[in-house]
Amino acid sequence: MSQLRPLMLDVVPGIRQTAALALGNLADLSDFMAEAMVKEDILPPLVHFLTEENRFHKKAAAFVLRAVSKHSPELSQAVVASGGVDALVLCLDEFDPGVREATAWALCNIAQHNTSLSQSVVDAGAVPLLVLCLVEPEIALKRIAASTLSNICKHTPELAQIAVDCGAIAHLAQMILDPDAKLKRQVFSALSQISKHSVSLAEMVVEAEVFPAAMATLRDPDQVVRKNVTALMRELVKHTPELAQLIVNCGGVAEVIDFLGKCRGSPRLPGIMMLGYVAAHSEVLAMAVIISKGVSQLAQVLCEETEHHIRAAAAWSIGQIGHHTPEHANAVATANVLPKLLELYMDASSSEDLQDKSKKALKSILQKLTYLPGLEPFLSNAPSNILKHVLHAFSKVLPNDSQARRLFVTSGGLKKVQEMNAEPGSLLQEHINAINSCFPEEIVRYYSPGYSEALLEKLENYQPS
Repeated sequence: MSQLRPLMLDVVPGIRQTAALALGNLADLSDFMAEAMVKEDILPPLVHFLTEENRFHKKAAAFVLRAVSKHSPELSQAVVASGGVDALVLCLDEFDPGVREATAWALCNIAQHNTSLSQSVVDAGAVPLLVLCLVEPEIALKRIAASTLSNICKHTPELAQIAVDCGAIAHLAQMILDPDAKLKRQVFSALSQISKHSVSLAEMVVEAEVFPAAMATLRDPDQVVRKNVTALMRELVKHTPELAQLIVNCGGVAEVIDFLGKCRGSPRLPGIMMLGYVAAHSEVLAMAVIISKGVSQLAQVLCEETEHHIRAAAAWSIGQIGHHTPEHANAVATANVLPKLLELYMDASSSEDLQDKSKKALKSILQKLTYLPGLEPFLSNAPSNILKHVLHAFSKVLPNDSQARRLFVTSGGLKKVQEMNAEPGSLLQEHINAINSCFPEEIVRYYSPGYSEALLEKLENYQPS
């Protein structure tokens, strides 16, 4: 570093440029290298490079600042403190598209870290110039401009609103069907970062007629494009039932379910959560997810995935689908997903979040469930805090269904209930008593533990007349 710094002040322009490129490559390698540059006070000469007329010097300097700022908020703050952001924003107005691309990339890396750094980029006047970059013919410049806007918008509603006020949504919406996959990735990322903050911002994205046109990209060959479209849909549907209904009417639920069946791992996460947000709003929307075979797809996710956070999201979404009415809960139960939720809840290796979401989903579904074959497996291995909900469901159905009472006896359900150890006066004991009251006393005694021994004892003591 100490040897390269003087070369940046050399009288030969080519030497200055080559020294800057060498520093950029070093800074790109590790945060250790980048920190060494800051300590060697190399940033001020780089910022000076950005004010020169030589476009190659400007690109080289922007490359170094980009490499330094990508590693941490602290290093990005050092770039800001050296006057780097103001100098970079001035370069966004350059004629040469390569200079604008290099400077936008540096600003992108600065803005990604936190609200304060994004605010410094905005305060320097970058947003209007970045929006103008979206209409340039160079694809690479469009990509990095969209990516920078995405990083600015993701932090707060206020920052997103600034981008919207500069016309970002309209320009982004015009590129959703662009043939370039990398550009579409950034476009949908930026739109989702804008949409996530508030209902009003989400509605502005919808009003730009992004849908139903964006539905075509859910079949794009590029998986990241499909993931980012799904993420945009997730951010839209979470706000209101009306926005969720709009996506359902466009065929969004069926397309997302199809996408979930064709990918694995983290790309599934936005789609899983999108289904949960849709279902959470109303019974009708939850039924739309069921009709599109969303429950069976989420059950498949629970079985196929190994990452706990993905399974936790699937468990949460299943709970949102099944908690509305007995019809919804029964649809979940017939997909045979409840035993898997119980397994994940009881598995000691499951993360705390996965256990919590599995338990909440089970409880909310069991409280509505009337499909008794889906309940009976829980009689054998469910813990008491789940078992009380299972017995409560039985106690609601059995009094009004003679066929269910007969099946409950012949399947061994009544016998299992009599074998349970419940504390007197507990909620579990109350549910057991309610179930027992649905059957004649002699049948309850017959299936009670020790009844056969009592009969044999009576036989031994019996004296024929």
